[in-house]
Amino acid sequence: MPVKVSVIVPVYNPGPYIEDCIASMLRQSLPPDEFEVIFVDDGSTDGTPVRLDTLAAEHPHIQVIHQENSGWSGKPRNVGIEASRGEFVMFVDNDDYLGDAALERMYEYGVANKADVIVGKMAGKGRPVPVELFRRNHPHATVQNAPLIDSLTPHKMVRRAFLDRTGLRFPEGRRRLEDHVFVTEAYLRADNVSVLSDYVCYYHVKRDDGSNAGFQRFEPVGYFKNLREALDVVEQYTEPGPLRDRLLRRWLRVEMVDRMSGRRLLAMPDDYRRELFQEIRGVVLERFGPGVAAGLRPGQRIVAALIREDRYDELVAYAQWEIGIAPKAVPTALEWRDGGLRVTFTAEYHSAGQALTFTTDGTGAPADGIPRDLDEAIDWLGAAAVNGFGKATADLVLRDRASSASFLHRAELTRERVPAEDGRIRLVLRATVTVDPAAAAGGGPLGTGLWDAYVRVGLGGWSKDCRLGPAPGHGRPTPPPGVVAGRVVLPYWTKQHQNFSLDVDRATKSLGLTALTPEDAAVSGDGLLSLALPLYVADRTDVRLRWTGTASGGPLQETGTLTPADGNGSLLRTGLPLSAMQGAVWRPELCLAPEAGTPRFLALPLALRVSRSGDVEVSGPPVPGPVRRLLRTVRRFAGAARRRMTSTDETRRA
Repeated sequence: MPVKVSVIVPVYNPGPYIEDCIASMLRQSLPPDEFEVIFVDDGSTDGTPVRLDTLAAEHPHIQVIHQENSGWSGKPRNVGIEASRGEFVMFVDNDDYLGDAALERMYEYGVANKADVIVGKMAGKGRPVPVELFRRNHPHATVQNAPLIDSLTPHKMVRRAFLDRTGLRFPEGRRRLEDHVFVTEAYLRADNVSVLSDYVCYYHVKRDDGSNAGFQRFEPVGYFKNLREALDVVEQYTEPGPLRDRLLRRWLRVEMVDRMSGRRLLAMPDDYRRELFQEIRGVVLERFGPGVAAGLRPGQRIVAALIREDRYDELVAYAQWEIGIAPKAVPTALEWRDGGLRVTFTAEYHSAGQALTFTTDGTGAPADGIPRDLDEAIDWLGAAAVNGFGKATADLVLRDRASSASFLHRAELTRERVPAEDGRIRLVLRATVTVDPAAAAGGGPLGTGLWDAYVRVGLGGWSKDCRLGPAPGHGRPTPPPGVVAGRVVLPYWTKQHQNFSLDVDRATKSLGLTALTPEDAAVSGDGLLSLALPLYVADRTDVRLRWTGTASGGPLQETGTLTPADGNGSLLRTGLPLSAMQGAVWRPELCLAPEAGTPRFLALPLALRVSRSGDVEVSGPPVPGPVRRLLRTVRRFAGAARRRMTSTDETRRA
């Protein structure tokens, strides 16, 4: 069988952090005879060489190459390329791991679209990863029509014939940003690049000990010398003009302006950030024309201008002001509608706990576009926010708490200018998003897990994330659980901060239907139970019930149906085997997705007492055992206290 994919993993002293990487290789859905894994050990001095040799001896599709330490990842990757036999090569770092179907999905997607480069959706576990790039699948992406340049890490799948045709390899030696040079050239020379966004292919992990190479402090002179090589690639393969400026803007924004902004700047020791500032300024003056900074957001343009004009102290002052600016998103309504969860919220920016206010005329920008002091910079940002309010955005972001996979949902917006004090205004976004659990993960269903809701607010000079919640006064407009496309979705509020989250298919004991009462149930003379549930279903849904009781024998099971009812509720109908239930108390458990793997029965807070004559009485849930014991203890102590008081009174009377 021809090898479809060669996975190349450079390895240097990963310790236990390589285990997740290894495990993900062994879990791949692509058959082992259709891919190979090449671990290139770059002179590791821990126990990794022995671990990998043992692994290779057990799995024929895994091989290990040992070499002397080369100083960085470029040479090990190139050695892996030369040893590879696959139609494609996939680059993975030794402390990261792949989704279980990553190789199969990326390969099939690349072949279907005749791609030279396939970019799979990434999730950052403690590390930033591109989000906008993975808003949707993009089978035919270029640097012109997609934000490819936002993703320059090497974790891509690349056609081997393309590498051989172009002679493209990683720069080698003790150096930084070798991946920027390689990936940028690959984007600019590929016949086609495909972006796969509906499945998380790559998990980019920050180690608990913070020892990832990308988190180590770098020496500024060498770093920006290597960065210039990536800029050289852009200039080699593009003509002067808007496209080149837009590509170069990526390095100005990410590697320079972002480093010199907010908490990231203020966290550095002063001597180091001054050194960094001067190196960055040198690149800005040397390599970036006026068209590069012109496309930045207003706040980023301020930072770029302060760098260019050598205004370090004002840069620090601006960062200290900027860290107080944050969005706030407040939910106003949550309800199930047409098979989806409709989320309505307001969003605006705050500073020091108060909503930001702006002048109504949108003025304040200096004639030359460069603020002369901090007050003028703040006025300029306010003017940009007012003038650009018509383009303000809000996205609902669902983030898997376990994997950090994030999926964006664009909101329908109403932009409102709300009067404030002193003739100023607040800029308020009123947003509505419908989350379809069957398609909310990039077109696919939300996976099992806890999904936290964030809101990304783009306004004027800022684009920042915040959690959705809490509701005003913790009003908690909580919709009921829902059953959609065979998935059980429980909306809930986090305990500590009252933020909004979704529990998908994790309920194992109860649906938490606390509003359910005996009055919601009715039993007909022929044994048909009708139960109004605060449980949303979009269509008629088949369910299974299990009754456990005080009578001898195993649980009783029956089938039933859920049909939509008024509001966000549903009506459960099921037959009762009354002849088998006589003379006992029975408690129901509901299986909402009987066809999905191992059935999960979830308790309902009701009980049926069936007399020997077949009469049925519906009651609330029994008092839990610990509560019963507590009540008995309280009664016992209360009784003992009464007896002591009685004895004392009798003694006194005597």
